[in-house]
Amino acid sequence: MRLNSRRMLGKPEAVTFGGSLPRRHKLAQNLGERLSVSDRPLPLFRRVAAVMEGSTPGPGGHVRVLSNLPPSRAQKRLALGVVLVLFVCFVGAAGPLSTIPLTRVDAVMPAYGTAIFVNDSISAALLFAQFSVLRSRALLALASAYLWTGFIAIPWVLTFPGVFPGAGPLGAGLQSTACLYFCWHVGFTLFVIVYVFLKDLDPIKGLSESGVRAAVLASVGSVAALVFGATVLVTAGNALMPPIMLDTVRISNVWFYVAGPTAALIVVTLVLLWLRHRSVLDLWLMVVLCAYTIEIALISFPVPTRFSLGWYVGRVYGLLAGSLVLLILLAETTMLYGQLLRAVLAQRREREARLMTGDAVSASIAHEVRQPLSAMITNAGAGLRWLDRVTPDLDEAKAALKKVVTDGHRADAVIENVRALFKKDARTWTSLDVNNLIREALGLVRDDLQTHRIVVQAERNERSPRIKGDQIQLQQVLVNLLTNAIDAMATNDRERVLCVRCEVHDSGSVMVSVEDTGKGVEPSAADRIFSPLFTTKAHGMGMGLSICRSIVEAHEGRLWATANLPRGVIFHFTVPAHPNSRS
Repeated sequence: MRLNSRRMLGKPEAVTFGGSLPRRHKLAQNLGERLSVSDRPLPLFRRVAAVMEGSTPGPGGHVRVLSNLPPSRAQKRLALGVVLVLFVCFVGAAGPLSTIPLTRVDAVMPAYGTAIFVNDSISAALLFAQFSVLRSRALLALASAYLWTGFIAIPWVLTFPGVFPGAGPLGAGLQSTACLYFCWHVGFTLFVIVYVFLKDLDPIKGLSESGVRAAVLASVGSVAALVFGATVLVTAGNALMPPIMLDTVRISNVWFYVAGPTAALIVVTLVLLWLRHRSVLDLWLMVVLCAYTIEIALISFPVPTRFSLGWYVGRVYGLLAGSLVLLILLAETTMLYGQLLRAVLAQRREREARLMTGDAVSASIAHEVRQPLSAMITNAGAGLRWLDRVTPDLDEAKAALKKVVTDGHRADAVIENVRALFKKDARTWTSLDVNNLIREALGLVRDDLQTHRIVVQAERNERSPRIKGDQIQLQQVLVNLLTNAIDAMATNDRERVLCVRCEVHDSGSVMVSVEDTGKGVEPSAADRIFSPLFTTKAHGMGMGLSICRSIVEAHEGRLWATANLPRGVIFHFTVPAHPNSRS
């Protein structure tokens, strides 16, 4: 059989009438409503920003990211668990065990300083990236805090006794490393305090991309200048520094007078964060400050000395403090790019679906309008021929023109029908006589039947109940199936018989069958004949049978095909009987 795919009445699986909508049509409608954005690809940075702005908005419409996303209960439990583990380890390492001397390994310091520099630089870069999107002054201050700790770790390592021979490349004195250590922690804490007080300010408005770059560069330059100034101060003014170190290993009692205020400042900052914390970032900053407090306590209690168990454990706490926020930022970045990837893939799928929907609409309009237009051209040509005769036959010309008018109205009805299929509101159904539908459909294809010399067998079934539906749509289904049968038998040298039957189905509905003696359906195409855009014709559009099934299903019926042995195929469709009609 040759499948006519030119009789489409709407898009694939499109339904707008009573009953439930088929899933594919619902999806197409939803996609049509959602696809209002431009298809032009966005730059990567803007895509990231769009994903961030597409997340759940917070109060005032703020973007929900790490810096303002409220911590969940699971995150709070995790942070509390980390603090408890840190405290338990502190209790185990503090006390008499902390004074146990361990082997001095000078190579540990360069590795430790490098790890601090790398971790905190990456943290600063990620925070600068969030600042570039959110324009938050607080994020700029916090990025500067991590940039400070990363930069100052370099002179701290360069001045550490034993890493380089003598005074080292910076000409450091005995007190330089200890003073830089306190500058390190005090500076970070002060930056966090600035972050706390800037958190509630509105983002910087009107800041361009060049302005963002200028702010980041200014922050980097300022922090580098501060680190340079602090390094020069503690190295050149080593004689003026408090006598914290007795030698390269032992720490004097002056340590307590410096470590105490530093720890107190960290605790005050921790309290400020606790009182004003609102985000996941605030939560983990509190964990970082707890780690810093425990680090200072490990180095200071009970007897401060370098290269002891407590001192080494303190280095571990310092490294952990610099890694916590980095791990959270990396987790958020991974999640963000996962959302970006899903958004890009969804956008691509939606674009493809929209293109397919557009193709279906254009194919349906071309498919439906082609037949009445062909009839109009034929009738208009016939009318001209009647008028061009020596003795014009006005009656025949008038009849041909009337057919042109009728076909014009039919084309208009077809277009309205296609539009109705893409609307959500249901059209009004009426009570219909199936026999009249069959007669009218045969009348529309009468010329093709006569041209191809096809015998029609159609019997009225007076016992057939009336049905409820849309006359134009059901008529188009019948015309499409009849045209399929005509095309299938057009090149058939054998007997050409078209049989149309109407009977009551077992389910109580009315079943209409269209039977032909054409070539039939190839086994390989049997499962695909109702698929959208599939056709076996050289000039077919692949939409007719798909739309026929959609219309029948919209009428709560069913359309299927069976073989007509020995040759041909039979298309059956059912439509429920009208509730008030007789059986």
